[in-house]
Amino acid sequence: MLERSSLAENALTSLHDEEYDVPLNLQNLNHSTMVFTKGRTSTSLNGSWNFCVDLLDTGLRQKWYEMQPANPVDRVEPWDYDPFMGESIPVPSNWAMLKEKWYFFEGSAWYTKKLPPELFKKRESDAESDQRYILRVGAAQYDCKVFLNGKFLGNHYGGSTPFYVELTDDLAEETNWLMLCVNNTRTLDRVPMRNTDWFNYGGVYREVELFSLPREFIRDMFIRLSQDGRAIEVDVVVDRAVDSAVDGPSIHHAHLEIPELGIAQKINIEHGKGTCRIAAEPERWSPENPRLYKVVLTAGEDRITDNVGFRSIVRQGVDILLNGEPIWLRGISVHEDDDILGKVTSDEDIRRRLAHAKELGCNFLRLAHYPHHERAAELAEEMGFLLWQEIPVYWAIDFDNHNTLKDAKNQLIELIKRDRNRASVIIWSIGNENPDTDSRLSFMRDLAETARLYDPTRLVAAACLINHAKLKIEDRLVDHLDVIGINEYYGWYDENFDDLYAIGKNSDPDRPVIISETGADGDNSSQGPSGGLFSEKYMADVYRRQIDTLQKLAYIKGMSPWILYDFRVERRQNIFQRGFNRKGLIAADKSTKKEAFNVLASFYHSIKD
Repeated sequence: MLERSSLAENALTSLHDEEYDVPLNLQNLNHSTMVFTKGRTSTSLNGSWNFCVDLLDTGLRQKWYEMQPANPVDRVEPWDYDPFMGESIPVPSNWAMLKEKWYFFEGSAWYTKKLPPELFKKRESDAESDQRYILRVGAAQYDCKVFLNGKFLGNHYGGSTPFYVELTDDLAEETNWLMLCVNNTRTLDRVPMRNTDWFNYGGVYREVELFSLPREFIRDMFIRLSQDGRAIEVDVVVDRAVDSAVDGPSIHHAHLEIPELGIAQKINIEHGKGTCRIAAEPERWSPENPRLYKVVLTAGEDRITDNVGFRSIVRQGVDILLNGEPIWLRGISVHEDDDILGKVTSDEDIRRRLAHAKELGCNFLRLAHYPHHERAAELAEEMGFLLWQEIPVYWAIDFDNHNTLKDAKNQLIELIKRDRNRASVIIWSIGNENPDTDSRLSFMRDLAETARLYDPTRLVAAACLINHAKLKIEDRLVDHLDVIGINEYYGWYDENFDDLYAIGKNSDPDRPVIISETGADGDNSSQGPSGGLFSEKYMADVYRRQIDTLQKLAYIKGMSPWILYDFRVERRQNIFQRGFNRKGLIAADKSTKKEAFNVLASFYHSIKD
């Protein structure tokens, strides 16, 4: 293809150039380019996109993104790929769930869409011509490169956090073609790296939107209850386009309103930033009383809104205090996975998840092992659930690699900036089941400091490992955490259940412990066994023994067993698993409950706050 084309200069030579990705891997679409979008109107770019898989990255090597539309009968060269016609798929979606031939595909794939022309017709007034256009991609797994009209605008690392790119200066007056090259290849330096325990879905699997904003707009707002509980604190960031041809003053102040609290506050803006502290006594948000207030912020011609709850969460010794009162976290772990849709979710799916959690008697969920859709935190806030959110620093990350740390920090900051106004979120988790080494300690300590820098109002945790030789909770990272997460599977992977009693006796942590994972597989299908490993009966018995042991340990302040629903994973292929982790309290149909569901529900409903 394109042997005589000028696009790739020398098309055949380009096929052997292994440095082709270097100029296209800037990772410039990161936390610094995020835009606050709550309360804004947008144009949806969901729906049908042209699509083509590209296992060998021929498109990047030969610059497919510079191709122009042409009628096939008028072409002078044969095209191996046509970005403007041919196969199409819906966005959002995961390609693995659309065709069998794409089920295990890992590599690059191209998405192309013609932007709605009516959005970019020349405006008559100066105010309208000053509009800026911001593309938001809710999530694309994992490296997403963005091209507009043949020009590379940047790329984003991280498969579960949103990213933003300004299109304004590169829009044509008539026809605009947007192209995304999405790559889900597992590598040794990414976060996560190659070996994970959930399915590696690929694609643009969350919503894609286009925002039209004024020349000067509100880039960020962080609002929270002050640490002393006597005021509301607000940080504001305002962005102004750099354009010498545009006259007019920059924004010098913003206005914050919380009508139900009688707040109308002017915030001074200097060098694009402003902060203020407002004396207030808002009603406290809690699972029993998920009280939200409408917040309105205006700056110049821009306006954003958000519904915010105000509450405090602190650690005091081995206790977790919500609004000054000790709380025991009755939780469950959840994955973002669906038997039919893969990693694509919806309000209906999230509400069902939370309804099952409510039926269990939960007040808490662990959103594992990556940032879930932002609607999960919003709906949890509305329905009264506390959340543990985390990034996929999972198992054997390359802790000595600066680029891996850069990736992890960016994903953490993007998650925090996206959800730090949500009262439901009480814990940022920075890792899961990492071995205690010097390089890991340095890596994770950096992440803990980053979490507190961008949000000092929440607790920091990690799912740590037990010292099986000493049979006690022992991890050097603990000194840098507020909450110790412990993943233990006594009765399942660790067959000697008596060791769990020994760990409880030998350990004396000075901060709260949450059992962030425990459980056992149970195949409740017609193919499942009637007894022994992988039976419902065995699974339920493990839960009974776990509950009997853990409820006697005073330093344990909650648990989030593994897991609410069975979920898809490549590495589990025995006769009972068949490509799924079967530890769900409910089968993959998200309807059929297992015996262990009732065991846990009985325990949770017996606990008094």
